[in-house]
Amino acid sequence: MPLDLALLKKLSEVAGIPGWEDRVREVIQQALKGLVDEVRTDALGNLIAHKSGNGPKVMVAAHMDEIGFYVKHVDPKGFLRVQNVGGFDTRNLFARAVTVHTQLGDLPGLLNPAGKPVHISTPEERNKIPTVAQFFVDLGLSAKEVARRVQVGDPVTLRQEASMLGDLFTGKAMDDRASVFVLLETLKRLKGKKIKHDLYAVFTTQEEVGLRGALTSAFHIEPEIGIALDVTLAVDTPDSEAHEAVTQMGQGVGIKVMDSASISDRGLVQQFVQLARKKKIPYQMEVLPLGGTDAGAIQRSRTGVPSITLSIPTRYIHTITEAVHKDDLEATVQLLTAYLQG
Repeated sequence: MPLDLALLKKLSEVAGIPGWEDRVREVIQQALKGLVDEVRTDALGNLIAHKSGNGPKVMVAAHMDEIGFYVKHVDPKGFLRVQNVGGFDTRNLFARAVTVHTQLGDLPGLLNPAGKPVHISTPEERNKIPTVAQFFVDLGLSAKEVARRVQVGDPVTLRQEASMLGDLFTGKAMDDRASVFVLLETLKRLKGKKIKHDLYAVFTTQEEVGLRGALTSAFHIEPEIGIALDVTLAVDTPDSEAHEAVTQMGQGVGIKVMDSASISDRGLVQQFVQLARKKKIPYQMEVLPLGGTDAGAIQRSRTGVPSITLSIPTRYIHTITEAVHKDDLEATVQLLTAYLQG
């Protein structure tokens, strides 16, 4: 079954920052039709899809949210100041197209740091890296019109068209819409088939600000096994040292050993490695020095849950040109499908 990259494009381009994942959830709900036995949304906005099986209760989590902003101030000239939700490297934020999502409709805008144009700035000013607090949004509207249409608390998202680039698929929010896509593609391949596990496919909220949705949904589901799906660093571009390469593009699904939020269950790591070898699915071992996934929340739920993360190697994480390799997407779908089928 070929990957439905049109669905990945839709998932990438739809807007959904932490606490405002509604539009993403709607796309997923449409894609879930006919694939599971039950779908519900909990109090924190997590979308929980249940596919019945006779085996252990397994929670597979992929987060819906993307990093973005909320409007925190509208100044007298009509410029907007923003508060980030999620971690940004501000070097990647210069001259970006954004959308401000207001109650009166979406407004296109431009994101730039405050300060002088390069032509009249000093060398010291040009070399200074601005903080998020220095960035503002220009809507191209009069101050009166901005005040009428925008209010503090309106979400702001980066805008970027997703597309194929050789063997790569690139766009915004591959973190973690690529994993949402993998989970949906896995459910497609399991359609009409009996599975080894009692599966809860959970599309979680607010991962980028503290793994919040995974924590509450795991508490409710009480899984016996937790699997997080997320992206990880592909450190394989120029001027990167070989020992820094957490994963490499096109070399298969990442089986995570550890990150700064979780250490994967040793038994699950061995089980996934053996399964990948048996099925001849390309894989690579992953040790991530900094960063975490929903596994960090799932494993600490109630009295503890053996958990692991399957990772998709990704270049340019937390930018609008995040890129994943189609072969790595396929390998992740194959490994997860094989595990759930038993």
